[in-house]
Amino acid sequence: MRRATDRVGTPKRMIDVIARRHAELEASPDAAASARRRAGDAMRALIQAQVGADVTEDEYRSFATVIRALAKRWAAHPRSVPAADAATAFTAMADFPDRSPLVGPSNPIAPPMRLEPDLARGEVRGEVTFGRAYEGAPGCVHGGFLAAALDEALGLACIFSGSPGMTGELTIQYRSPTPTGERLEIRARLDRHEGRRIYTTGEIRAGERLTCRAEGLFIGIGAEKFDALQRERNGTR
Repeated sequence: MRRATDRVGTPKRMIDVIARRHAELEASPDAAASARRRAGDAMRALIQAQVGADVTEDEYRSFATVIRALAKRWAAHPRSVPAADAATAFTAMADFPDRSPLVGPSNPIAPPMRLEPDLARGEVRGEVTFGRAYEGAPGCVHGGFLAAALDEALGLACIFSGSPGMTGELTIQYRSPTPTGERLEIRARLDRHEGRRIYTTGEIRAGERLTCRAEGLFIGIGAEKFDALQRERNGTR
């Protein structure tokens, strides 16, 4: 079993970076970042309200007109990546906690989850509440969102190996219905690390009741891979 500290850094260093970024987001010293988060919260509330609303046909049409106009206006101002960041995509991933589709407060499709790595315990702990927008069976969270939540937590647990990883295989066992509108506890941990293969396990509980568990295989990757992905996305290969 080998730690990939030569490729990225120590688990403690990676956790410190994440903790620092969380603290910065909580403090919201950047006015633009704070405004993005408020917009994310407002859009998230709008999504939840729209899913549960029963209004007139005219109101739906008026709603669609307003939202489409806003979307068109915002689409004219795409987020740009400075040249310096484009060459150091791995470092730029420090912004991921804010824009993630699962934990990002600025992303309106995120519940959002809150995850914290605990180096002393060697596990990731977190919580999340899924609203009606994530409902599958009546009163229950759709299994696909649970899989995504566990994938996010297991992916974060990879840092205990000293290397981030991308999902290679994810196995979910659904043990009991997971309720919407209730605080859920998430835990994930590193099982073992064999070369580039990182094995993780995790679970979600509603109170004391286990609702689902997961086993994940992640493939460790270095900064150069993130750089290549960033350049490909930006058309700067």
